[in-house]
Amino acid sequence: MRVLVVEDDRNLREAIVSVLEDEQYEVDTADNGHDGLLIAEQGIYDLLVLDIMLPGIDGIALIQKLRRKGDSTPALFLTAKDSVEARVRGLDAGADDYLIKPFAIDELLARIRALLRRSKGMGAGGELSYGAIVLPGNEYEACCNGLTVKLTSKEYELLSYLVQNKEQILKRDQIFNRVWGIDSDANETAVDLYIHYLRKKLVPSGCDHYIHTIRGVGYMLKANDNHV
Repeated sequence: MRVLVVEDDRNLREAIVSVLEDEQYEVDTADNGHDGLLIAEQGIYDLLVLDIMLPGIDGIALIQKLRRKGDSTPALFLTAKDSVEARVRGLDAGADDYLIKPFAIDELLARIRALLRRSKGMGAGGELSYGAIVLPGNEYEACCNGLTVKLTSKEYELLSYLVQNKEQILKRDQIFNRVWGIDSDANETAVDLYIHYLRKKLVPSGCDHYIHTIRGVGYMLKANDNHV
């Protein structure tokens, strides 16, 4: 899972990053609202952890701008303001949860896990599922209509990303940046190639039709046989 942390307090930001990386999350950071918004708009994150009082634009304005653009990435607000009014304002702006500073690291991690489970359809054991597709979470394989499908690590990452963002149109560059990384030596044609590999492996289970091509844009995982 990939997390963006936007926090202007350097010590707190570095502490959060260290904890999340220890838990095997991929973490990017920003120390102000403007940079945080630009990075968040890449659309490659599973969760946003946002301070409310930020230089530039504050966390409230940041999440409002993202929500107006249709970005539904879960957001956890961090703030020193513990009034009911402040919490209501943050939640009404589009935040999914609210954590008061100072906070216990265990509570931060628990809230992150809960947000990710709700948003990604994860089971208690960390598995991902959508329709007839189940990804156990600890093996490079999928269970599709009861059949085990062996996957390479990159195929698994790609299918996981599609499942996590089911029924959403994902642009090629968005998929590439998330699965291969912005600094990868590969190019966006890798997305089309690996989609082809995935479809081929899903044919025996009848799940290949889950992956829809959105011409000129990218792909979408949707559990029906209608052409999109």
